[in-house]
Amino acid sequence: MSRLVKKSPSVCTDLPLSSSDVCNKLHLMKEFLRSSYGPTARLKQVHNNIGGSVVTSSTSSVLLQAIASSQPIISLIRSSILNHVSRFSDCGLFAAVFCLCLLEQAGQCGLRKNVMIKVNKHLLALCTGYLQQEDCGCKVKLDFCSSQSLITLARSVISSKPTCVLTEPESDHISRLAVQAFLLTVPCNIPDTVRLGRTVTITIEGHSVLKSAVFPGLLLSMPESLCFDSLCSPLHVVLFSISLAGDLSEIGDGRIEMHQGVDVDSQILDQLLELGKQVLKDGVKLFLCQKVIHPVLQHYLRCNGVIVIERLGVSLMEPLIQLTGAQPVATLHATIPSTVYGKVHNVCIRQFGCKTLLHLHPAGESAICSMILCHRNETMLNELKLVCQTTEHVLGLTLREPFALLGGGCTETHLAAYVRHKSKNEVSESTSVLGCSQTEYLLAADAFCRSLELVATSLEHDGGTSLIDLTHAHHWTLPSDVTEEHLEGVMAPCGCGVVESCQNKTRSYLDTKYAGFSPAPLLTASPLQATVLDSFTAKVNALGVAVETANLVLDVRYVIQDVN
Repeated sequence: MSRLVKKSPSVCTDLPLSSSDVCNKLHLMKEFLRSSYGPTARLKQVHNNIGGSVVTSSTSSVLLQAIASSQPIISLIRSSILNHVSRFSDCGLFAAVFCLCLLEQAGQCGLRKNVMIKVNKHLLALCTGYLQQEDCGCKVKLDFCSSQSLITLARSVISSKPTCVLTEPESDHISRLAVQAFLLTVPCNIPDTVRLGRTVTITIEGHSVLKSAVFPGLLLSMPESLCFDSLCSPLHVVLFSISLAGDLSEIGDGRIEMHQGVDVDSQILDQLLELGKQVLKDGVKLFLCQKVIHPVLQHYLRCNGVIVIERLGVSLMEPLIQLTGAQPVATLHATIPSTVYGKVHNVCIRQFGCKTLLHLHPAGESAICSMILCHRNETMLNELKLVCQTTEHVLGLTLREPFALLGGGCTETHLAAYVRHKSKNEVSESTSVLGCSQTEYLLAADAFCRSLELVATSLEHDGGTSLIDLTHAHHWTLPSDVTEEHLEGVMAPCGCGVVESCQNKTRSYLDTKYAGFSPAPLLTASPLQATVLDSFTAKVNALGVAVETANLVLDVRYVIQDVN
């Protein structure tokens, strides 16, 4: 008889943010994610205490999924950020760090939680309204007549992940490939509803990153022994989504009656061969199956000049449907209608390292392409594949909103200066609407701006100091081995690369108070040529997610936990 254990009552925690244990865990999470932020971030190795694989990454989606906490507040923040990343792919670390900085600053300024919540909402609306304006000083319109702005955006995403361990030529090469792959997935003939194609990624370990390439069409893994003569184009294609291995489980649900003396295996094999005869009669030259094909059927088809590929997997089914126009066949017991066949223009064999691939060339316009990614080891290759998928998603978001934000911390410092200036100039109107005192409003606004500036300073991991110029409010980094007396002549451009020098501009350290000012626009005859850009759509949403999540945590009065 099993031992009975008395059930423990649930634990109720009042005002969780007043608990030193909760605050210490939030601070630890903030420092953990801050040190993972930006191109020079420190890599993290996550390993649980009961064994399992070691995860090495600096990407928010990987890190947040790898860590776990028994603290409900931590789990709430983690789930909120992961939800943003699942929808937008980028700016997860920005959202997490900004949210945690807001919570920490709210605790330090000592204001009532309801005041912080109202002011945070007000300032979020102020920021998003400014970012949507045509004359926003930290927004860049992307020029689709040239690929340069797209390459800059792609390079900014790729170079922000140090786990990829890319040299500058490798980063440039992958950025160009990412843009090339993205452009190949944009359909040429735009219908009423735009549907982007797909990029299928194939990874090859142990080769130089510079051997990575993009091909229009689809690359499929194939047996090394497969060979075929030149075929007349176009080639008819049939695609099966069920197993053709002869398993009874694939026949369907229901009751099976077998007569005495009947060889079931022979009956099923005869059915498969009848299927093979039909596709040969219909002129099929490419026979594809998501699952396994019976060896006898494979031999029969190949002896009759048909290219047979099995075990494609479910992930390749949708790209194959889009590329060939074939409809997947899901039964053995009906005649295959001619309408389900697809076609490709031609096929050829490509060899990449130890992998032999069959290249399917589309018969017409197609928005499907394949990317071969090479890297020196598995960890770097996995991170590079993830980053390329993120880049593809970020580039796709530009079709909805063809803008980007200045990177390198310049958007954060610019927004902080803008909010400080607006909050001081409109303090009377804002406090009357929000129902708080001017002192409370200005303290809360300073905490909000300070949080934005802390995100900008999180980009520096080598002992340097962050500065802001008091003209355009861009972010600058003073190297650790340079003093302010020797600053002239050694300052590189600002974080985004738009402002080349701040020698003739007044500047201030970001960790000190400076006089409020309205950031001056950059007056140039040509569009701004930034060297670092952030996704406009992803960052605007991340800004909202960070503030809303922080407000939700600030609004938590009780936490009830079942400890059984």
